[in-house]
Amino acid sequence: MGNLKYKGYTGSVEYSEEDNILFGKVLGMSRDAITYEGATIDQLKADFEAGVDDYLAICTAKGVEPRKAYSGTLNIRISPDTHGRLADIAKTSGTSINSVINTAIADFTRRAH
Repeated sequence: MGNLKYKGYTGSVEYSEEDNILFGKVLGMSRDAITYEGATIDQLKADFEAGVDDYLAICTAKGVEPRKAYSGTLNIRISPDTHGRLADIAKTSGTSINSVINTAIADFTRRAH
C-alpha cells in the first residue's frame, strides 16, 4: 500500500478488512516495536508520528540511544570461493572487500528500482 516516513523512520501502511481500519508498524525495528492505527490516512499518519515521537521521548528519558530501523551493518554468508574472489577483486582494485560489496549492492539496488 505504501510507506510513511518521519524522522528517519519508515512505517508500513496496511488495511484490515475485518476491522475496517488502517494500521502499520515501523519497519526494520527488531527489538522495539512501534505500531499505529487510524480510520483515515491522516489519522494513521498522526498516530505513526506520535508513536515515533513517544519512542524518541522514552529513549531520551531513559538516557538510551534510539535504535534506527536499519543500522547499516549487515552480516552475510557467502561461500569460501566467493569470499576469495571478493578478496582478490578488492586487492587488485586497491580497496576493501566491504567497499566492493557496498558498490555491488548499490549498483544492484539502483537497477532494481
